[in-house]
Amino acid sequence: MSLSMLKMWVSIAGMVFLILAIGLILLSRYKLKGFLAGLVSLLAYIFLFVGGIIIVYIVLSGPTL
Repeated sequence: MSLSMLKMWVSIAGMVFLILAIGLILLSRYKLKGFLAGLVSLLAYIFLFVGGIIIVYIVLSGPTL
């Protein structure tokens, strides 16, 4: 697998993490209460942070040939 294809798959994983974060944040705010809402919210913000780091890395690493 070439470097370009690898970066494509890593960026797709980052986008999936960001989409999961959106869904989990909405779930924790509007459907859950108490400790479970806090736990799901923490997981969502972890996904948000990791997804953001992945996307920033892919963008700043520049083009591949």
